Amino acid sequence: MKKRKLKTKIDEVPKLKFAVKSKGDQTSNQLQQRIKNYLRDFDLDYDEAEPDIVISVGGDGTLLHAFHHYQDRLAETAFVGVHTGHLGFYADWTPEEVEKLVIHIARTPFQIVEYPLLEVTVRYLNSSKENRYLALNECTVKSVEGSLVMNVEIKGDLFETFRGDGLCISTPSGSTAYNKALGGAIIHPALPSIQLSEMASINNRVFRTVGSPLVLPQHHTCLLRPVNDADFQITIDHLFLLQKDVKSIQYRVAEEKVRFARFRPFPFWKRVKESFVDDEY
Repeated sequence: MKKRKLKTKIDEVPKLKFAVKSKGDQTSNQLQQRIKNYLRDFDLDYDEAEPDIVISVGGDGTLLHAFHHYQDRLAETAFVGVHTGHLGFYADWTPEEVEKLVIHIARTPFQIVEYPLLEVTVRYLNSSKENRYLALNECTVKSVEGSLVMNVEIKGDLFETFRGDGLCISTPSGSTAYNKALGGAIIHPALPSIQLSEMASINNRVFRTVGSPLVLPQHHTCLLRPVNDADFQITIDHLFLLQKDVKSIQYRVAEEKVRFARFRPFPFWKRVKESFVDDEY
């Protein structure tokens, strides 16, 4: 009786799928094409629809655009940035390091670093409609005409009535952007939190605010309720939205997180130092 040979089935490891987003200037476009060609030479698949990794070429603004483009795939897609201008908080590879980065992507399993995001929910008067947004950096609220007047609620309780130019609610990674310019604290992205900072608040007998940035932990919710019928300009990172008939704007730490591909250590405080302290940058 002949023995039957057993065939061992070896599952094929799926090839890494990648996409490359460019700032759009000549330098970034040329670098984008080089990266595409290099990674294809390593037999990686270019897939703009469902990439495993997205390489952003430009600056932090370019990576913000890439984040919003793929915000429905945050659990599957990781990001890495190549800066063609100044060193950024999200774009930490230089054009001279592209060959090294490509080899890492093609041959090295990368570490995933997750940063918290801001969830923004806008609800409307006389409607069950609501719009939900995610911000990587921040959301700002300003009145289209005159001062912004908002009741600020924290965990369902009225905290203060704000009157002034506007409010900025930021993520920890976004705390180094507009929030810092408003005098807010720089918060490490390892802390899942959101920060509320004021823009030129008015304090008198009628309106009085705490006057300091507020840092809220993951389980706290901040709700803004308009005091008047004004229209609002809301920004979600680089996106500008005109909102009418707003009932409330709710903020909290999102359940989703943004995933960055790390191939080498690049500590957050080192980025802060190089961006704001070191003379050579």
